[in-house]
Amino acid sequence: MKPSFLPGTPLLGGADVEQKRQQILDYFHATFDRYEQLFETLSCDEAYYVKSIALRHPLIFYFGHTATFFINKLVLAGLVESRINPGFESMFAIGVDEMSWDDLSDVRYNWPSVAEVRAYRQSVRATVDRIIRSKTLSLPIGWEDPFWIIVMGIEHERIHLETSSVLIRQHQLKYVQKHPGWAPCTESAAAPANTLVDIPAASFLLGRERSDPKIYGWDNEFGRHEASTAAFKAGRYLVSNQEFLAFVEAGGYADDSLWQEEGAAWKKFAKAEHPTFWVKDGPQWRLRLMLEEIAMPWNWPVETNYHEAKAFCNWKAQASGQPVRLPTEDEWQALRQFAGVGELPGDAANIELRHYASSCPVDQFAHGPLFDVVGNVWQWLETPIYPFAGFEVHPIYDDFTTPTFDERHNLIKGGSWISCGNEAAPISRYAFRRHFFQHAGFRYVVADAPATQPASHYETDRLISEYIEFHYGAEYYGVPNFPRTLAQLAIEAMADKPARKALDLGCATGRASFELARHFDQVTGLDFSARFIGVGTQLAEQGTLRYTLTEEGELVSYKACSLAELGLSEVASKVEFFQADACNLKPVYSGYDLVLAANLIDRLYSPALFLESIHERINPGGLLMLTSPYTWLPEHTKREEWIGGFKKDGENFTTFDGLQAMLGKHFRLLRGPESEPFVIRETKRKFQHTLSEVTIWERI
Repeated sequence: MKPSFLPGTPLLGGADVEQKRQQILDYFHATFDRYEQLFETLSCDEAYYVKSIALRHPLIFYFGHTATFFINKLVLAGLVESRINPGFESMFAIGVDEMSWDDLSDVRYNWPSVAEVRAYRQSVRATVDRIIRSKTLSLPIGWEDPFWIIVMGIEHERIHLETSSVLIRQHQLKYVQKHPGWAPCTESAAAPANTLVDIPAASFLLGRERSDPKIYGWDNEFGRHEASTAAFKAGRYLVSNQEFLAFVEAGGYADDSLWQEEGAAWKKFAKAEHPTFWVKDGPQWRLRLMLEEIAMPWNWPVETNYHEAKAFCNWKAQASGQPVRLPTEDEWQALRQFAGVGELPGDAANIELRHYASSCPVDQFAHGPLFDVVGNVWQWLETPIYPFAGFEVHPIYDDFTTPTFDERHNLIKGGSWISCGNEAAPISRYAFRRHFFQHAGFRYVVADAPATQPASHYETDRLISEYIEFHYGAEYYGVPNFPRTLAQLAIEAMADKPARKALDLGCATGRASFELARHFDQVTGLDFSARFIGVGTQLAEQGTLRYTLTEEGELVSYKACSLAELGLSEVASKVEFFQADACNLKPVYSGYDLVLAANLIDRLYSPALFLESIHERINPGGLLMLTSPYTWLPEHTKREEWIGGFKKDGENFTTFDGLQAMLGKHFRLLRGPESEPFVIRETKRKFQHTLSEVTIWERI
């Protein structure tokens, strides 16, 4: 018996509003029904409360979680006025994404009864049904539309239809029972020999437009990524149980040289000697499915975590002498397009429960010269998930993807037999920790080009992030960007003077350095802080940077800056950054036509030492530009080292007075003093507004 039909993710456009309303209503109820049917495979109430694996909540949590997600998001979006059960909506809100395989939790919950959760689900069903029927609907449904939240809840439940089925598969057999709606494939034979297919070089664009989503998507799918892949070869089939058996019999699990450090540690902890769903039965092997064990179907795809897939590829490379590895995300998309697989899955794939409630033979569903480009099992990739350019979080689900931007969650592509809705779309982007088990296997590629790893890190250091925003982010309260303004003033003051070398001293995160490079042949940025220098270096090398900003308390927003968007990418090659002490500069830092020291002197331990020697670094006729709010503080500069801001001979002695006294021997004042404002954002509602005094001095 085939599983009952489950409608695919709906298109969000169209002309007939009421027809679309009915389609979404059907989509909701079909998903809600199928999810509850999944839990009918549990044999007793005890099965809801005994953890199937120690790293996850018991299944009672997941039975309630998808329903509470609807209410929590609808409340947040203002689509429902009151909660149904605040206790449940707190208890069932947060799932588990363990940091490691040994990240055990001893938290104990006073879980409600199965009957109570089932009754709660019916209340949620009635609430969502009422909203779908009564809420004003306009087409197309966009990112900010209330119906986007409705579809979000449905797609979220479809994710858990799959992840909960994995937990059920990991349960003890006594806790599960066969079900006519969850019948597996019964076809089994010897596996076909895997061969390689040539995939030509390709260039294409990845990412989706928020203005035209077509179907529902999670935040990480939107944005822009220009991809280019060299020619490579790919396995015609997913790696089968039979092909993987050779790795097991060759001692692959015992050979640590085949495993990455993280994978070897997982293998040792798990005492793994073969794939998790393989069961040794005397001299024979059996395979654990969701609800039963069967004789090993050797022509089905093997199911592994990333570590096992990676070790197999290393073994295959060693045995064949070829550069065998897992595909990158770009290569997988090139492979998909070469095979002619569109942006939505067709019926000719073991996906969306259209055929079986299990995997099936690897040679059953052809896609061009390949098989199972989509469907059957997910495919592990080399690529950790990362945000596309233009990434934004959705305000109603701001932590769907951002916790996975840690270079420890690898992408899986293609979907499995139970992947439904957005999951089934090849344009979707899902990622899991590398030790995680899903209905996932892999396809290997042979490629001369190494697998590139796009950066996914977000700078979370609060001070660094504030300075990144100060230099590269938004302008607040109409105050122009301060580093850019200073660079423009400096360039204006240079007039027709030589513009070979400039020094940005105390450059912080480097915006003024890049701006000066519009005019100078070479710019050096120096700062005492290696963390600040790291930001400038990353921007110079990669052109982009991601960072978080504090909103309030522990809440943050996610931002990105790009040299290209600021018109600075063309000059980045002229800029270099180094760590240095402004009061003790090396001789190499000399021969400059301009030295900019922005908001520096009142943060030096000996500003006089700096000011009395800086002329040695500047060419005759060159300029020294100083800016400072003159905020003298003993924690930065000892009182006896201040150069102004005190009484001298009974009269006020300002910092400008001190500058004139110290610089007068080697400089003449060319411009200033004048004030330039700047604003530093600390939180969403707290900003620091300051005036910095600017003076420009010409070396005589």
